[in-house]
Amino acid sequence: MSTPGSYSNERPPSVDVDYSADPASGSFFSTEFKKHEDLKQMLDSNKDGLKLEAMKRIIGMVAKGRDASELFPAVVKNVVSANLEVKKLVYVYLVRYAEEQQDLALLSISTFQRALKDPNQLIRACALRVLSSIRVPVIVPIMMLAIKDAVTDMSPYVRKTAAHAIPKLYNLDHDQKEELIKVIEKLLSDKTTLVVGSAVMAFEEVCPERIDLIHKNYRKLCNLLVDVEEWGQVIILNMLTRYARTQFVDPNAGQTEVDVKEKPFYEDEEEETEDQEVLAKRPKSMDPDHRLLLRNAKPLLQSRNAAVVLAVAQLYQHIAPCSEVSQVARALVRLLRSHREVQAVVLTNIASMSTRRKDMFEPYLKSFFVRSSDPTHIKALKLEVLTNLATDTNISIILREFQTYIGSSDKEFVAATIQAIGRCASNIREVTDTCLSGLVSLLSNRDESVVGESVVVIRKLLQSETVGHKDIISHMARLMDNIKIPMARASILWLLGEYCDKVPKIAPDVLRKMAKTFISEEDIVKLQILTLATKLYLTNPKQTRLLCQYVYNLAKYDTNYDIRDRARLTRALVFPPQGHEDNKLAKHAKKIFLAIKPPPVQQSSFKDRDQFQLSTLSHLINARATGYQDLPPFPEEAPDPSVRYVEVAVSFTPDNHHRPSHQKKSKPEKTKSFYSDESSPEDESENDASDSSSESDSDSDSSDTDSSESSSDEGNESVSEDEEQPRVKRKVVTGGKKRPEKQDASESSGSEDSESSSSSSGSESSSDDESDDSEASAEDVKKKTKKEQEPKKEVPQGKGNRSNLDLLLDLDDTPPAMDTPLLTPSLGGLLTPSPSSYPTQPLPPGASIQPASAKLVPTATHELLNRLSGGGLAVSCRFTRSPHLYSPRMTSVELSFTNNSSEEIRDISIGSKKLAPGMSLHEFAGIAVLNPDTTLYGTLGVDFNDTTQPAVFDLVAGGRTFNISITASVGELLMPLAMNEADFNLNQIKLRGMNELRGSVNLLSSNNDVKKLVNRVYETANLLQVQCASSNTLKFGGQTASGKALVLVCLTLPQDEQEVSITVNCEKMVISSMLLKDIQSALKKD
Repeated sequence: MSTPGSYSNERPPSVDVDYSADPASGSFFSTEFKKHEDLKQMLDSNKDGLKLEAMKRIIGMVAKGRDASELFPAVVKNVVSANLEVKKLVYVYLVRYAEEQQDLALLSISTFQRALKDPNQLIRACALRVLSSIRVPVIVPIMMLAIKDAVTDMSPYVRKTAAHAIPKLYNLDHDQKEELIKVIEKLLSDKTTLVVGSAVMAFEEVCPERIDLIHKNYRKLCNLLVDVEEWGQVIILNMLTRYARTQFVDPNAGQTEVDVKEKPFYEDEEEETEDQEVLAKRPKSMDPDHRLLLRNAKPLLQSRNAAVVLAVAQLYQHIAPCSEVSQVARALVRLLRSHREVQAVVLTNIASMSTRRKDMFEPYLKSFFVRSSDPTHIKALKLEVLTNLATDTNISIILREFQTYIGSSDKEFVAATIQAIGRCASNIREVTDTCLSGLVSLLSNRDESVVGESVVVIRKLLQSETVGHKDIISHMARLMDNIKIPMARASILWLLGEYCDKVPKIAPDVLRKMAKTFISEEDIVKLQILTLATKLYLTNPKQTRLLCQYVYNLAKYDTNYDIRDRARLTRALVFPPQGHEDNKLAKHAKKIFLAIKPPPVQQSSFKDRDQFQLSTLSHLINARATGYQDLPPFPEEAPDPSVRYVEVAVSFTPDNHHRPSHQKKSKPEKTKSFYSDESSPEDESENDASDSSSESDSDSDSSDTDSSESSSDEGNESVSEDEEQPRVKRKVVTGGKKRPEKQDASESSGSEDSESSSSSSGSESSSDDESDDSEASAEDVKKKTKKEQEPKKEVPQGKGNRSNLDLLLDLDDTPPAMDTPLLTPSLGGLLTPSPSSYPTQPLPPGASIQPASAKLVPTATHELLNRLSGGGLAVSCRFTRSPHLYSPRMTSVELSFTNNSSEEIRDISIGSKKLAPGMSLHEFAGIAVLNPDTTLYGTLGVDFNDTTQPAVFDLVAGGRTFNISITASVGELLMPLAMNEADFNLNQIKLRGMNELRGSVNLLSSNNDVKKLVNRVYETANLLQVQCASSNTLKFGGQTASGKALVLVCLTLPQDEQEVSITVNCEKMVISSMLLKDIQSALKKD
């Protein structure tokens, strides 16, 4: 797979030297300086060593995040290099920049196709990866053919790459879904662990609703789970979680969480006895396939990858019985020793799980104690977990730990600790008084933030219990002069107003002081001053009437409209105007303002995260992310489990003995399609021996590996083990014969090729049907015919009996000739068949008409938003004359955003759209930050519906909204078409009559040149010239981007006259009329 020296860690000194930045060279002031000129010269040299050195430097630039797109033309030329190391580095570069430089990548499309047949599996995979990175709709058929060929490739690495290319093709063209589903079905039946994870990923991206594709592969996926790569395990576990939620009943149906909470966490004897009690209480037995999934996922808790452990945790959380969920606790706690990024995600999941299952993590309480080296967000999450785990038995340990956190220098952490103390006091009534007295002692702390947060928490506690706490309220009132935090001052004022009857002498005096500083207070404090004045007037009007009116008058002219409105409302209730003294609301003002308020409920902020699936992005951010799908509910009745049965007893009938010898051996491995946890040691030793003999022959090894596979029922396991013993004996006997090793390899590879080359899905799937017999017999006839014809071919000496491993590792063989015609660019990037694939007979009418790329791309921009109107933001647009990646019906518009101000502009995106009927708009990717004196670009897709009506939308930037209008000329609504003259004339005849418009224009002497006329037409409309036999006629072809209506333009040039006749043919008369006028005005220009 890898060759030594390819990616050497020893870099020459010249790698990081930037000669262009040398001040001594004067390059700062040189006008003739060309960037990366030395690299381009090295790439153009004839020495492979220089090319390899240049490619290493370029890949180093890419790895450091530096832009190397300017080198694309120089790099892409070396894709045909004979040096394998250079070629691999070129493909690495092309995968990175193929999507950005699509036109240049299309120039090498034929080279990529030839590389798909290269003997080296790495080159085949790299070629397919680059081909799938070119996001141009015109090559969709080529990508589909390449993926179909790669799926049947004998290399698992190539098949894995094909699975990764499937979502890219699906995003490019959704119409290919049905064909891709067939390919995915074939990949899902693959037995190679390298392919399975990627196949499931493609399934999740393209057709996650097709559960029927998983039925026959379910047990195989469960048994292969341990051997799949780590990221494949994550994908498979998430998919199987959703599958289990739709195919199995709820294992906790009829159970209560109280039964689970009474169970101790450890002590093996008690655990075993109570396990039996829980099983006895369970209303229904679990499905064997349900149990198979849980049993095979449990070993993955020991994985070193945190994502795998979290995937298993969410699997147990959502589909396992409550008594078994606690098994994931130890693995999750182990992840807390990892990096802080992993800790944050794991603690978020633990905090969510601990809100319902405190007993799971209670034995690991000390693992959540805060360390001084933890960052603030990790400390806050640990506090959340500790608060969730607080019970009557461990509250003393937790409070003692909280007490040490109060002295921390991290103010935010201290505030969170005080809030956690308040939650513990609110949830556990036994320690409420203790916590309250501790918080009151914090009121004398030197730190103002500690005092302020303590006041807020005390206010919440006193709201639930106020009996006997008059002294606390009085003490807090005396702190008003020292506390400056607005929230704390507001909390004290609220307490004084709510319980003013308990402190009748202190409250009016506090109001007097606050009236003096009313103007300088924060808004939240002003609102509470109004509330305190109102409540004091209602309870003690004689002493506070004038003071209350004074506060109302101050609030009447406040700058905040909320305070002014509150003052008007309360004044009308407390001091009703003359003539309205009998107002009913005024009579009941005391009941309204002094009503008993319910105490605040202090609960975990992770309480509502159960609505999201565990370990997902939506669960982490507590908001529905794009693409998130809710977990399906458990069915009330389990669907038919027989859909997962893939063993068929008929495969053991004597009919199978009529097969050839190599098929007789491979037939039982289809019936035994799953790994077994109970395989014998002899089977395992045999598997190890077979794996070490040939690692790359995955299919041939499957005959040995599958000997230990079985279904979940024990009957089939015994059959598979009995069948295995004579097979081992046969191997010992054949090993004793004196036969050349090469001959053995060729025979084994021949049996492998007979299976891997079969394109029918039945021959590769794990299920056995009776139709397999008929298919195999038909394949035997084809193979016999092939073998009879093979001696006629000339076989090179020494290469007759070669195994698949030899073919994979042989790097000197020339690539075989391709069966399909190669595509080469012509006519400005148009993909047309190469001369070798041209048919001998003339093409049928219309066969030459193909989409093409633009011959001329305008560089002129149109201003959409002036920098003065945009507050420093200037927006302009440019038509790129290429189909948009989202839809070929859309016209690509490149928007440039320039920040001319001295401050950064944030969150640039599209707001509301005001489009005409039939039009649509695909937004550009939002820009988070636009720094000063910086220009960024975004691509907008607009389907103008073949009209020149403007696309109007709102642009949101930095909280401001600007109205943007984009109007396209009729020439920008066209897409070029390549065709021959015969097809042009044929379609022109069809578009006669009302679909044809004629006009003429007198040319100036300076424009009487054919090349200038062609360029003027290209500048006006996105058309492509048709090669004509006559030199006096210019013909151009194209079609409308949205409606795909044909547009034909013909210019006739008389030899002795300056007048040019113009003919435009199109079924859309408005398009014809406007295009004719635009061409006439363009030709009149000097």
